[in-house]
Parts: sequence; C-alpha cells; structure tokens
Amino acid sequence: MLLISAGIGATPVLAMLQALAQQHSDREIWWLHGARSRREESFAAEIQALVASLPNVHTHVSYSRPDPDDREGRDFDSVGRLTGSLLAELGPPRDAEAYVCGPTPFIDEISAGLSAMGIDASRIHTEPFGPAPAITPGIAATPARPPHPPAGQPGSGPTIEFARSNLAIPWSSDYASVLELAEACDVPVRWSCRTGVCHTCETTLIAGNVEYNPDPVEPAAEGSALICCSQPRNDLVLDL
Repeated sequence: MLLISAGIGATPVLAMLQALAQQHSDREIWWLHGARSRREESFAAEIQALVASLPNVHTHVSYSRPDPDDREGRDFDSVGRLTGSLLAELGPPRDAEAYVCGPTPFIDEISAGLSAMGIDASRIHTEPFGPAPAITPGIAATPARPPHPPAGQPGSGPTIEFARSNLAIPWSSDYASVLELAEACDVPVRWSCRTGVCHTCETTLIAGNVEYNPDPVEPAAEGSALICCSQPRNDLVLDL
C-alpha cells in the first residue's frame, strides 16, 4: 500500500495509517510525503510514532524549502518536491494499491509517475485536497449584462434590495431562493453547492430576515445569509 501526500493532503491518508496501526498490520506500507519544512509538515510527530509501530514500513519525506534547523536524515530524506521521477528512484512495488492526496497538480504528476512505473490505473486512488479555483463573478472574460429587473410579471412579496447593484425587486414565489432571483437579475453572485453546505454564497445581510429551505448544515455567520437556500421573511437589503 502506497500512502502518498503533499502538504495538508496528509490528513485522509493519515487516517488510513492510523487504522493500519490499530490493526497491527504486517502489510508492506510506503509513507511518501512532501512538505515545505518540518515547521510546515502536518502531524509529523504522530506520523513518526505510527510508522515506528508498524513492522513493514518504508518512508520518504521530501522538503522543498527546509529551514536551517531541519536536518536531512533526521527530519526529512531529500530536498525538493515529491515527484514522479523520485518515485521511480524509490522503486515501490508495481502491484501496490496507491492512495494519493494533495493539490490537483501534485495528484496529476504523481498519478502519471505511478502509471509510468507500471501500476495499473485501477490501483491508483486520488483525492484532491487544496484550494479550488477562485469563483470570481464579473472578472471572467465573458460578456456581462448590468443588473436589471427579471423578465416576466413582477412579484408581490417583500422587496429584495441588491445594494451594490442599485436594484430593488419584489419577491416572487416563482423563485426557490434569493440566489435564483439574483441570477435572474444578472446580479454578480458566488455559489457552489446550492444546498447550504459550502457557504460559498454567504452574503452580508444589511437589513431584514430570511428563512431556509432546505436548512443549511451550518448556520451563516451573524449578520449574513446563505442566499442559495433562503427565502425572505420580510424586506431584505443584501450587500450584492
């Protein structure tokens, strides 16, 4: 089993290492990790204790920017990034199951390196772990319309004011959420899950109150609203 990670991507593969240690596994395990330095190597002490408790473990830790106090051979094994070519030099078994976690470019490089070594794609399991591309409405190089009233008959509900867009629209139950109304008006908004999970759409609520359907997993911060799953209780003023 190859447990390969970079940065905070160690988190899920560390859970696998913990499970193997609890089982007193005698499998051949490779712990391969890349970090900037000992100071930025997540869970370093815990990982050292876990690998020391297992009988058949190989480890290799690469530091791309070791601190002056970091000692090669004690704190880490090589200077530089963990790469596909380094994997080939280390020579892990070709019939291993590989679990790779880290930023997408890291995953792409390591997966290609494992494939080049002869590890079948069905044995390479990946999980991106890092920042997603920025969601920046109004910046992408696509034509944008200025905010405007939505098409169709105006609603008869509370007034939804988009303060930055200088737009006030009466609410209509035709819309499932405040987000849908904003989109119908071409008001720039950020969103991702549309179900109250990710909080990407969280928006400052200048005035008014909302209710939620569906209920979010976690409430918005005080003075904010999750527009992807909220409807107005009364007149709203939003910082959009």
